[in-house]
Amino acid sequence: MASQSAPDPDLAFRALVDANRRAILKAIRSEPCSVGFIAGEVGLSQQTTSHHLGVLRDAGLAVGTRDGTRHLFAVKTDGLAAVRSYLDDFWPAKLSALKSAVESRQGSGRG
Repeated sequence: MASQSAPDPDLAFRALVDANRRAILKAIRSEPCSVGFIAGEVGLSQQTTSHHLGVLRDAGLAVGTRDGTRHLFAVKTDGLAAVRSYLDDFWPAKLSALKSAVESRQGSGRG
């Protein structure tokens, strides 16, 4: 079996730009769902929903499994973790800048 590469945050961000894909992720976040169920939840055709699910799957944000004749989709947390990790890198710098700004204001007597 071929090893899978780490999720690519660039692909994930491109997938998340589309509001329909974000709605699909919300629909499948609690439990695996069929394409028909997801389509009904988000108000899209099954064909359009399948297309968006393919983009989410390729971006590492969703995973599909078979249950008999049904194809079920669920959120793939590894892909979301890659996005979160990327965004988390911004917080320390922003917090440090905020701390410096507050300390600067307090030191100048404007506090």
